[in-house]
Amino acid sequence: MELMIEKLLGFVMVLTRISAFFLVVPVFSWQIIPARVKVAVVLLMAVFFSTITALPVYTGAVSVLEAVLLIANEAIYGLALGLVVAIVFSAVKFSGRIVERQMGLAMAQVLDPLTGERSQPLGNLLEMIFILLFLSANGHHLFLLIISRSYEAFPVGSIPTIPVLAGGIVKAGSTMLIAGLRLAAPMLAAFLLLMVVLAVLARIVPEMNILFISLPLRVGLGLLMVAMFLPFINGFVAEFADWMGKLLPL
Repeated sequence: MELMIEKLLGFVMVLTRISAFFLVVPVFSWQIIPARVKVAVVLLMAVFFSTITALPVYTGAVSVLEAVLLIANEAIYGLALGLVVAIVFSAVKFSGRIVERQMGLAMAQVLDPLTGERSQPLGNLLEMIFILLFLSANGHHLFLLIISRSYEAFPVGSIPTIPVLAGGIVKAGSTMLIAGLRLAAPMLAAFLLLMVVLAVLARIVPEMNILFISLPLRVGLGLLMVAMFLPFINGFVAEFADWMGKLLPL
């Protein structure tokens, strides 16, 4: 009976880490995916990883408090892994928001059908294109690889310390900001050049309504630069996988 309880506790710990990871990881956490599908996939993966992963063996009886703490530790580690992936994943959407502000579309909002939240249209477009490229390159296998490597580095019942987890999340946030600014840098340079040209025109032709002329020019320039930028998103997919190996607390 005690052996069965230990096996059940080990399976619950595996299930907790995987569930917490996929609770916040992109694509899988979308509201558009039915809850039954999510539960079925998580249970299937928990059964798979519990069979290939060495479950902890406790010599003495485990109290209820100890079991709760062990499960809580697994939940914290899974959430930290998923949060790092989600933060880095949002770099493309962050760059789209930067460009939208330069285009004057900061107030334009649409309902994102995937997450059920309100967001900007250009950021949604870039994120969807990146997701399609990510899935076409078998990027979803990266999520399974992250789970597998987490059990290799920290088996069931052992997780990294809180400073290590917090450091990974902070590094992921800084990486997201740097990546978003780097992706949006060419478009920011184009908008800066446009502002310089408009300033020169305002000095040469004072009677020209610069505000009225700048709005369509900014929108047109933004759409043109985004169209030129789209082929470079594919290169970000490979960088995304490389960042995961460096930032995740594995």
